[in-house]
Order: sequence, then structure tokens, then C-alpha cells
Amino acid sequence: MDHFGALGAFVQSAETRSFTQAGQRLGLSSSAIGKAVSRLEEELGVRLFHRSTRSIRLTAEGSLFLQRCYRIIGEFDQARLELTEAAGTPRGKLRIGLPQLGIHLMPHLIAFQQQYPEIELELDFSDRLMNLIDEGFDAVMRIGEVSDSRLTIRKLNGYHHRLVAAPSYLVRNGMPAAPSDLAGHACLRYRYPTSGKLAPWPLVADGEAVVVDLPESATTNTVDALSVMAEAGLGIAFLPDFLVADAIANGRLVAILEDHVKDHRTFCILWPSSRQSVPRIKAFVDFIAARLASGSTIQAEGYAVRGDGAET
Repeated sequence: MDHFGALGAFVQSAETRSFTQAGQRLGLSSSAIGKAVSRLEEELGVRLFHRSTRSIRLTAEGSLFLQRCYRIIGEFDQARLELTEAAGTPRGKLRIGLPQLGIHLMPHLIAFQQQYPEIELELDFSDRLMNLIDEGFDAVMRIGEVSDSRLTIRKLNGYHHRLVAAPSYLVRNGMPAAPSDLAGHACLRYRYPTSGKLAPWPLVADGEAVVVDLPESATTNTVDALSVMAEAGLGIAFLPDFLVADAIANGRLVAILEDHVKDHRTFCILWPSSRQSVPRIKAFVDFIAARLASGSTIQAEGYAVRGDGAET
């Protein structure tokens, strides 16, 4: 029995609710479609359609089987596309998971699409937790160590946070000299979107970790907003170095307590191990890895991370 042909006959019949229209789509007679479906039902041992003289409609088993067929046909189409890609220029849709902070990666993403115009980028900007495989992502960018045998992981350059404040704020409130001084300052805090917890500030004194009861003068679930508030002189913020580099260089922000912050984040890109050789995924990973090479300085306009990874 031609199983793949039978699946096609079943899917077209289910979508059109007609053996005749399914036959027209496939270039076959309605009788051939009906026989293919009947043979499929016989082999499966279930009835896929309720039949009447005028129409057909799916049974409960038929509806369940239809969803499976979509997945099977989708996998076949994907495999065919991958084999076609392997012989030529990378092409097709590429779905990438990024956090809201990923807007700072846009110059690199634009450059990538200019270099690979036949790749259609679909970008999902969200700080929610994502399941790479179950949600159909081709790759995601994430912070922290990841252990999953289904995924291939490539570590890129890391980054660290800096405590910053506007000169106008420091003129009004003074420069903190020790971590304990922060308890008396306006602190602008980041709240994780997924858990609702406040991000800690990893502080040290005399080489030992210290815990300070930090005020919550303002909280937000996006670091870009914290950066804007800090530059406006509303308080002290704990922000990624790449995000505040220009503001510090231009004097809009001042780094404080540099010797009292102990913080480093690992940055990586992940993709399904089963799709290791897909040309468009390989092209994307190699392109981003070259831009964010280990040991190089990460620029504000060229960095993106998975927000969910920052909590661990």
C-alpha cells in the first residue's frame, strides 16, 4: 500500500469534505480517493469518516489522525527543503526566539538578512519562558548554563552588570562609598517577567558577598526602561555593561561601586541537535557567533539574550 499517497488522499478529503474535490486536487478519480481511504481505514482498524450520499465528515478518530498527518507531511516537507538547501543557497523560514532586550541585536539581524536574502526571518521578542522544540523555534538566545541532550549549544561572549547613576542624582544624593550605603539611596529594580521576583544585586565587600536591604524606588520588567530612568536622575540602576557603555562614555551615567560588584553571565545560542546540518540554521549560528565572538567586547547595538535565563 502506498502509505504516503493514502495520507495525502485522506488529508485532502478531510479538508474538502469530498472525495470528488480531493480527487480534483490530486488529479485522481473520486473512486480512487475513496478506495485509498477505505484501505487506510482497514489497515488502521478505525473508521476515519462518517459517510452519507452527499457528504463526508471526520469521526473523532479521524480528527485525531488528521493532526498526526499534518505533522508527518510537515516533517516530509521540511526534510525535502533541507535537502534542497544543502545543494544551494540557504533559504526558507528561520524562527528565532529573542527577549525584549533583543532589539539591541537588530543591526546584526539586518546585516544577516542582507547577506542571506532568501532566508525569511521570523523573530519572536518575548521574555516569557519558551520551549525551543515544542514551539518550533529554529534557535534561541539565552543566558546561563543549559543542559538538554536534544539541543546543541554554542557559548558566545559573556557580559556583566554595572551599578550606574546620573551625575545629577549623585550631586543631589552623594556618591555611595560602600554597598551598605545603597540602603539609603533610590534603587531602580528589575523584576523578572516570568517569576515576578526582583533581580538581586550581587555585592561584595572585602571579598565576601554582602546582602543589603535595597529599596524599591521603582521597578520594571524591562532593562531599557531602567536605563531611561537612571539617565533621568531617578536613582541607581543595575544594568548590563553593553547597555550603558555609551552613556558612561558620554557622561550621561556614572559607574559606581565598581570594586563591589561580582557578576558575570554566560551567553549562548541553542538549536535542536536533530537539525544540526540545516544550512539556514548553520548560517545564522556562524554569523552571530562571528559577530559576538568569545573574548570580544559586546556592543550595545549588537547583543541579545533570553530573558528567562537571567534568573538562574
